Amino acid sequence: MANRRKKPAKKKSALATKLARARQVVNPTRTKPPASANGRAEGTDPARVRAILQKLDEAYPDATCALKHKNAFQLLIATILSAQCTDERVNQVTPKLFEKYPKPSDFAYANPSELEQEIRSTGFFRNKTKSIMGASKKIVEEFHGEVPKMMEEILTLPGVARKTGNVVLGTAFGIASGVVVDTHVQRLAGRLDLTKNTDPKKIEQDLMRIIPQDKWILFAHQLIWHGRRVCQARKPRCIECNLAKICYSKDKTI
Repeated sequence: MANRRKKPAKKKSALATKLARARQVVNPTRTKPPASANGRAEGTDPARVRAILQKLDEAYPDATCALKHKNAFQLLIATILSAQCTDERVNQVTPKLFEKYPKPSDFAYANPSELEQEIRSTGFFRNKTKSIMGASKKIVEEFHGEVPKMMEEILTLPGVARKTGNVVLGTAFGIASGVVVDTHVQRLAGRLDLTKNTDPKKIEQDLMRIIPQDKWILFAHQLIWHGRRVCQARKPRCIECNLAKICYSKDKTI
């Protein structure tokens, strides 16, 4: 019986090949998340992220902003003062400061030299005075004396970047416009392998992609609390950390 020739396989058209490649790019979920040799989920694997959030909820269910304030405007001023300064120091300065300057207009048209002396101990007091007076003046003259509730608007205030905007919108108004990325969040996001970036803007974008939006505000507060109390910069207290089993940072002390 004569051998039948196998029909040659049909070649994919150039268009079909391009479409297949495009689908791979558009649908990255086909790629399995990385795992170590022992099967442990790593990086931004959704199950691992959920485990991290659960552990943070267990440790810090009531985490909130450490800066003392009575309204959104006071929080804005306190956050500007907190740049390159501890929250503890800011909280020592602001009670008398807010007593002397209770309204945005009081800051807006203050004597710069006097204000500089009031906030001198927070560091960079000249630049902070310019930012505080500039932001207060814009709030008085363009926003009817009220702190704006939109990120696009709050970013127009002198001395306000995304971190400050997220602090004020999240804490004062409960608006989740992004994730606060301060030094603690930056350090812990890297140690927990939630981002490979070091630029705060890129870190925020990475975190916004993997953390549910309804967790953005609390998550940032929780990381900040954890960074201050346990996962400290120089000597992380890993033996006290409830995230130790799912953390594989090279900085681990256990």
